[in-house]
Amino acid sequence: MIKSKIKWAALAGLVFSLLSLLVHLLLAKYSTAELVHYSTILGENSTPKFGNEKLWGLVKPLESLQPYANPRSTYPVPNEQNNGFIYAKIIGGFEKIKSSICDLVTISRLLNATLVIPEIQETTQSKGISSKFKSFSYLYNEEQFIAALTNDVIIVKSLPDSLREARKRKEFPLFKPKSSASRSFYIREVLPVLKVAKVIGLVLTDGGCLQPILPPSLSEYQRLRCRVAFHALHFRPEIQALGHQIVERLRAWGQLYLAFHPGLVRDTLAYHGCAELFQDVHTELIQHKRKQMIKQGLINEKLSIDSHMQKRNGSCPLMPEEVGLLLRAMGYPPNTIIYMAGSETFGGQRVLIPLRAMYVNLVDLTSLCSKQELSDLIGPETPLLQDTFHFPPAKSEEQLIEEWKKAGPRPRPLPPPPDRPIYRHEKEGWYGWVAESDKEPDPSPLELRMQAHRLLWDALDYIVSVEADAFFPGFNNDGSGWPDFSGLVMGHRLYEMASARTYRPDRKILAQLFNSTRDRLYRPYQNWTLSVREHLNKSLGEDGLIRESLLSKKTSFLSHPLPECSCRTPGFADIPTSVRGIDGQLLYGGEDECPKWMEHGLATVSLKVGSAQEGRVDEKESTEDKTNLDELPEYEDNGSRTDSTPSSEHDEEMDPGD
Repeated sequence: MIKSKIKWAALAGLVFSLLSLLVHLLLAKYSTAELVHYSTILGENSTPKFGNEKLWGLVKPLESLQPYANPRSTYPVPNEQNNGFIYAKIIGGFEKIKSSICDLVTISRLLNATLVIPEIQETTQSKGISSKFKSFSYLYNEEQFIAALTNDVIIVKSLPDSLREARKRKEFPLFKPKSSASRSFYIREVLPVLKVAKVIGLVLTDGGCLQPILPPSLSEYQRLRCRVAFHALHFRPEIQALGHQIVERLRAWGQLYLAFHPGLVRDTLAYHGCAELFQDVHTELIQHKRKQMIKQGLINEKLSIDSHMQKRNGSCPLMPEEVGLLLRAMGYPPNTIIYMAGSETFGGQRVLIPLRAMYVNLVDLTSLCSKQELSDLIGPETPLLQDTFHFPPAKSEEQLIEEWKKAGPRPRPLPPPPDRPIYRHEKEGWYGWVAESDKEPDPSPLELRMQAHRLLWDALDYIVSVEADAFFPGFNNDGSGWPDFSGLVMGHRLYEMASARTYRPDRKILAQLFNSTRDRLYRPYQNWTLSVREHLNKSLGEDGLIRESLLSKKTSFLSHPLPECSCRTPGFADIPTSVRGIDGQLLYGGEDECPKWMEHGLATVSLKVGSAQEGRVDEKESTEDKTNLDELPEYEDNGSRTDSTPSSEHDEEMDPGD
């Protein structure tokens, strides 16, 4: 009897268990359906139409600024009965070459001289560069350069034969002006020599040969600089074609893209003493370069300097990791396409790892071009020996002991174990001379060739950065006085389309913000996020532009070609307050009103830009929740998957992993 009762109880329990399981399954089914429905509604409504406008839309206060570099006063056509010829050699990278050419044309006009197309030493000093190109034509279009400046300066491809031989014999006077050279220097010292010798040479190593700010009476010469930089200096057709092809490939993904230039260049880092921001061999490389600059008289400070203090002062660049956090704070989703410009990123791929972790669609030149396309751009080159490495002669035990005694307090690396071979990378390249020598070796022929190739890569990056929907500089206005890549891009965007989104961050303010949340770098509080947004949004408009004018124009006019090279559209309601520098020079505001003949063209362009921007924003909205290239999901800290990026305005904290 008892056994039968136990059986009935077990049977009843089993039935109840089955019923309970069935009820749970039904509840799960309906609740899941509701959750999916709710998720769909949330996905449709969580990205409002104006959300993307905040990230990609035009900067309205700057929409009235339009490019206008035409002469405003009588500008007589030059003639061949002038004071003589000017030839020049330009030594330096992409930025120095572009700035120097603009100054050269201006000086030729000022001295009423014929300009011989300058030589670019970055290529002619290199070994085995394709004979298909001359020095200037390796980067720029000679015919376009000459034709575009017909009404400004007479330009010839070379000196007449009779003068060419005399130049080879070094019979003509040679000047080495600084970028801060004044107009009076050329009128008083150079012009009399030119009139007598009929030919003079200039060697430019400083990134220019004329002071950036000229008096109001010479505003036509400032506009001439703009015509050279933005209209006459076109890259050769192959570079332009590939550059615009890269832009088309970026647009083909159906999203807007942001261009970012880190500005991590060894020379600049050494100049400002930012060695401690890096580790291991990179720190020593920066210090080696700084020691050379001190010997050359470029730096009047001591070798060792507090890099963290320099960082707090805004003298060091924003690291890629910090830029990623700033973009996430602004609301750019993880699948935003970021184009990495810059042929040289000191520190290599290691410093980009945090940024790549935050933005999976971080692309660069090598991601978007095949090796064949880049090879075609270079042209046929003379083969170089790839392997010129020779092991150094073996040292005796006595020599090693003597060197160890003289080594000083710095810890020296221990010798390898007896049976381990000495790997090649330990004696070759950076590792070899940093560990064993205080003198940096001269660049090899292969390194010189790579320097020439960097001119081409920088030209491609320049095209893509100017065309970008947004631009973020990692390092500009560094205070060195040399022109920088980001500054030239920002100036070109300001001239061509002032209302395009160009961030102009104050690194000193951002350093304070990062220090305030150093312990919660990846999970800062909402007020930190709002502070970042407020600062970066202000940097897009007039506040950022005025600050930029006070810093950049005194070192590089092309970084801030206002007000001389722009005009204001008629009927603009809010006329900006004029801003003047310490010397009373007008830096912002006071632009002329655009002439009436521009009105129809401006209206047409504005309509086209508005339509294109709306189309791009709509495309962005339709694809924003899709993982673009790598198809990688995003995860929260608790491991649960999330497919949308919640706005930090509604969250307690901003989490780049959300």
